[in-house]
Amino acid sequence: MAASHRRLDLEDVGEVTVARFIDKKILDETNIQVIGNQMFALVEDDGCRKILLDFSNVEYLSSAALGKLIVMDKKVKAAQGQLKMCSVRPDILEVFKITRLDKLFSIFDSREQALEGF
Repeated sequence: MAASHRRLDLEDVGEVTVARFIDKKILDETNIQVIGNQMFALVEDDGCRKILLDFSNVEYLSSAALGKLIVMDKKVKAAQGQLKMCSVRPDILEVFKITRLDKLFSIFDSREQALEGF
């Protein structure tokens, strides 16, 4: 995959795959499609079972992007894996709370806290 099309910055920390979103604004439908495909490929193609989504760069997230996160959560659970999120900005966290997604997702303040729990 060409580096210019990568929307996730991947790093292995022990058994955990840390996927950091590169984009500040995840709003564009095409971009969301690419991000979704790259996230799903971690589970389906790479066989990752412990995944941490790092939101430290993300300032805006559309509802379409939330849909991809829900699908990702289902895929990881179906593969008996664990999905966690970290460094979610307060305003995005607020959206998760309103939509009750904070109950579905394991969300941690920092990357370190999230990694400890795997």
